[in-house]
Amino acid sequence: MTDDVLFLSRDQVTVLLDIDTAIASQRAAFGALGAGGADRPDLPDMPGKIMHPSRFDDSVVFAYVSRLSRDTGAVAKFGSVNPGNAAVGLPTVHAVITALDPVTGELVAVMDGTAVTTLRTAAAGAVAFDALSTADSAELALIGSGTQALAHARAVARVRDLKSVRVWSPNPERRARAAELLAAELGIAVEATATPREAVTGASLVAACTLSTTPVVRGAWLDPGCTVVSVGSFEPTRSEVDAGVVRRAAAVVVDDPATAAEHAGPVVDALRDRLLARADLIGLGDVLTGARTARTGPDDIVFYNSVGLGVQDAAAAWAVVHAARGESR
Repeated sequence: MTDDVLFLSRDQVTVLLDIDTAIASQRAAFGALGAGGADRPDLPDMPGKIMHPSRFDDSVVFAYVSRLSRDTGAVAKFGSVNPGNAAVGLPTVHAVITALDPVTGELVAVMDGTAVTTLRTAAAGAVAFDALSTADSAELALIGSGTQALAHARAVARVRDLKSVRVWSPNPERRARAAELLAAELGIAVEATATPREAVTGASLVAACTLSTTPVVRGAWLDPGCTVVSVGSFEPTRSEVDAGVVRRAAAVVVDDPATAAEHAGPVVDALRDRLLARADLIGLGDVLTGARTARTGPDDIVFYNSVGLGVQDAAAAWAVVHAARGESR
């Protein structure tokens, strides 16, 4: 191990991977995926992800390996999802990321993967909202009040001129605290609601950031033109949205169709029940590159389900490395 290996704490990662840098990294990741039909040597390598539920509790261990391009080395992330952490005010995801030199394979960096995961997930949500929602969408419903929900509000505010946010989560104190914090940070009206329906009704943007195994967003509540992003339905047993959202959606967009078909709860259910066919799933990268169209009109309801991909971590981790080295990209 060389002396110039970067060891980056959570605080350091948070400074180096500011929200605009994170959003740019995710545009690069999904743009590369969308260009996958071309014969290019810089396309991302994306092996399958490992998700292993615990036999003892509701935690999940995961591992990703990926490489964004020939100019960035391999990245591996190992961590766990611990839903019980939310009750004690801790992030539900903890992880560590390692990055290797693109030529020699030597260790380049070891960094806190919790911060990277939070920031890249929220940034990808913002990229999805920017690509899928109408330009005048300005009312955000935030389902969840934890680390990821707050990060989503901050990221979405970078791609849309938000006028209001409504927050719901099961704990009244936490949702009130989240609303107060976001109001101070964003300088707009933020309201904590007593029910998820109150949060969603009338919203043009809905971000579901929970680990719920039962739906907290229902299709019947959605106004025409609404864009729904779900980031907590990352395994087959978790479904933040009901079948009504899928039925009403003019387009179902995912981070990667093959991965979503195996891991995304609402998508797995819809494929099983024949509400969707595999060919109906649209990759976000294909939307970004213009290969596929999701929204065809202002009244379309569009649903995006993210389960997370290794290439997202590769893009974000190398953005951190470049920033730490003082390199512009």
